Amino acid sequence: MKTSNFFKQQNLCFKHWNGEKYAVFNSIKKVVKIGALCAAYFSIFGYQQTFAQIDTASINKKINLEEVEVSARRTTSVYSEVGRVLHVISRKEIEELPVYSVQDLLRYAMNVDVRQRGPLGIQADVSIRGGSFDQVMILFNGINVTDPQTGHLSLNLPVDMQSIERVEILEGPGARVYGPGAFSGAINFVTGTKTQDNLTVNVLGGQHGLYNASANATVKTGFLKNYIAANKASSDGYINNTDFKNHSLFYQGQLDFGKEQLDFQLGYNDKAFGANAFYTPKYPNQFEQNKTTFASVKLSSGETVKISPALYWRRHQDRFELFRDNPASWYTTHNYHLTDVFGGSFNAVIPWALGKTSVGGEVRSENVWSNVLGYDMKTSVDVPGEDAQFTKSFHRTNVSTFVEHVYNYQKLSVSAGVLMNWNSSLGFGVDFFPGVDVSYWLTDALKVYGSANKTLRLPTFTDLFYAGPTNLGNPDLKPEEALTFEGGLKVVNSWLSGQTSLYYREADNLIDWGRLDGEEKYQTRNLAEMSSWGFQAQGKVNVSELIGRNPLKSIELGYAYIDQDKNVPDEYESVYVMDYLKHKFNAAANLTIYKQLGAVINVTYQDREGEYISFVDGSYEEVPTEYAPFWLADLRLQWSAPRYKVFVDATNIFDQQYYDLGNVVQPGRWVRAGVQLNLNL
Repeated sequence: MKTSNFFKQQNLCFKHWNGEKYAVFNSIKKVVKIGALCAAYFSIFGYQQTFAQIDTASINKKINLEEVEVSARRTTSVYSEVGRVLHVISRKEIEELPVYSVQDLLRYAMNVDVRQRGPLGIQADVSIRGGSFDQVMILFNGINVTDPQTGHLSLNLPVDMQSIERVEILEGPGARVYGPGAFSGAINFVTGTKTQDNLTVNVLGGQHGLYNASANATVKTGFLKNYIAANKASSDGYINNTDFKNHSLFYQGQLDFGKEQLDFQLGYNDKAFGANAFYTPKYPNQFEQNKTTFASVKLSSGETVKISPALYWRRHQDRFELFRDNPASWYTTHNYHLTDVFGGSFNAVIPWALGKTSVGGEVRSENVWSNVLGYDMKTSVDVPGEDAQFTKSFHRTNVSTFVEHVYNYQKLSVSAGVLMNWNSSLGFGVDFFPGVDVSYWLTDALKVYGSANKTLRLPTFTDLFYAGPTNLGNPDLKPEEALTFEGGLKVVNSWLSGQTSLYYREADNLIDWGRLDGEEKYQTRNLAEMSSWGFQAQGKVNVSELIGRNPLKSIELGYAYIDQDKNVPDEYESVYVMDYLKHKFNAAANLTIYKQLGAVINVTYQDREGEYISFVDGSYEEVPTEYAPFWLADLRLQWSAPRYKVFVDATNIFDQQYYDLGNVVQPGRWVRAGVQLNLNL
C-alpha cells in the first residue's frame, strides 16, 4: 500500500467572532451592557465586575452602575435589552474556589452537568439543560473549538485555570447565533484581559502525587500587548490507572491601532493519562494521549458600520490504547485519529433609524484521518510521530449565512433573526433556523424576558463511524433538531440578585448510544421524539450590603429541575441521553475568618435520572443499577495579600463514593495546598 507524509504542511483558514476582548457574547455578535454592583448575570456567586468595555449609566438611583459590553446577539446592545439566560464567572470568583481545571469550575454552575472521567481537567463531558455533551458548543476567546470527532475532547484547551479571566455561559439554543452545535448552550473561556504588565506564578501540591506549576505574563510594547502562559501538571492517580501528565503553552497578542484592532493567538496542549474504564469497564487498563494545536486571527474595524472578519485553525491528534500493557492476543493496533478544522467568518453591523441590522456568514471545514473513523482511503497516510498509518478519512463542509435585526424602544427590546445552513454531508438542501428574543423592564429592578429558537446539531465523526469491541457507529444518522421556548424573571437591587427561568424543548432525531434487548453492542441511533422542560431559581444575598460589615460576606442558593418525556422502548438501555441531572442544588457561602484569612464553602446535591449495568468481578450484572443521589462539600481556606496568596483546599470533604458515569468511580477526599505570586511589573 502506498504511503505519504500528508501532514507535514497544511494551508490554514481561520474564523472570527465579533466584539471586544473575545467575549462569548461577542461571538454571538451582540454587545450587552451590564450594570456592575448588583447586576443580572449570575454565576456561583452572582454578578461579575470584570468585563470588556466600560462606560457609565444609571438604571436605579440607589445603585452606581458601571456598564460593561459583552455580547448576546450579533448586534451591539445593552443588558436591559437581552431576553436570554447568561452567566459569567469572574477571575475573582475563580480564585476563591478549590478548582484547578475548567471542568471542576463548571460543576458549580447551575443547569450545567459535568460528568468527569478523569479529574483535574483530564477528561469530562459537559452538558447544559439535560442535553448531551455533544450538544454544547465550546469557544475559546470567542472562537469555536468544539471537536467534530467527539465532545469528549472539546475541553482540551491550550491553557490552565490561571489563564482563564472569566467564563461565559449561554443557556439554551444558539443555532441562529453560532451555527450548528450550540444545541443546548455554549460556553466561552476568555484569557488575556489584563491591562498592565504583570507576572503571575502558581505552584501547588497534594495527595496522590499531585503537583501543578504554572506561570503567565502580560507585557505591553507600544501598540502591541503580549500574553504568554505555560503550565505543567502531574499525578500518580487516585486509584489504579488514573495517573496523568499534562502541559500547555499559549500566546495571545493584541495590536491596537485605534479604529482597528488585530487579535491573534496560538496554543498547544499535550496530555497523557490512564483511562481506567473510561469507555467500557470490561477493559479497565485503557490509556490515551491527546495533542491539541490552535491558532486564530481576527480584525475589528469601523466606527459607524462595524465589520469583523476572522480566520482560525484547530488540530487535534489522539492515540487510544484499549490495553495499556499486556494486550489480548486478538488486539493488533491502537486507535489513531487526527482532526483538522479550518474556518472563516465575516460579520457586519449596520445601524439605522429603526435599529441595528447584522448580516454575515461562516464557512467551516471539518476533516478526520483515522484507522477507525471514516471511509477507506486509496492511499494510506503516516500518523505524525507514530509508527502507524491512517487508512480512513472523512470530510465535510458547513456554510451558513445569517441576518438579525434588533429594535429597542424605552424598556422594550426585540431581537429576531434567521440562520440559513448547508452541510456537504446532507445533500443539496438548506435548512433555516429562526429565533426571537424579547425582554421588558417591569420596574427599575425587575425584568421579564422570553424567547423561541430553533436549533440543530450534526452527528460527530464518532457517532457516524466508530466500531469497537462494545460500540458501533451509524453513518446514516440524521442531524438533531429542536424547538425551544423559554421565559423568566430577573431581579436586582443593592443587596439581592436573582433569577428564575422556565423552558420547554421539543426535539427530534436525538442521537444516542444505546442498545435493546438482545443487542451485544451499544449502537448510535436517532431517537424519534423527546420533550423536555426545566425550571431553575437562584439568588445571591450580599450580606455585607444588607446588614453591614460582618464575617459572612455573601451567600447564594440555587436549584434546577429537569424532566424528560421520551418515546423509546422500555427495554432500551441509554448511555447518555437518558442519564440527565433531574435535580441539582448548590449552596455557597463566602466568609472572612480573621484579617486576610477567608473561606469559601460549597455544597452540591445531585440526583441523576437513568441507570447503568454494573460491572463486578469481570462480568456485567443482570439487573440495572440506578444512579444514586449524593451530596458533595468543598472548602477553600485562603490568606490573601496584595502580592501573594496561600491556600489550602479540600474537595469531597466527607469522602463520598459517587458516580458521574456508570462504573467510573470518582475521587474521594483530596487535599491540596499552594501559593500564588502576583507581581505588577
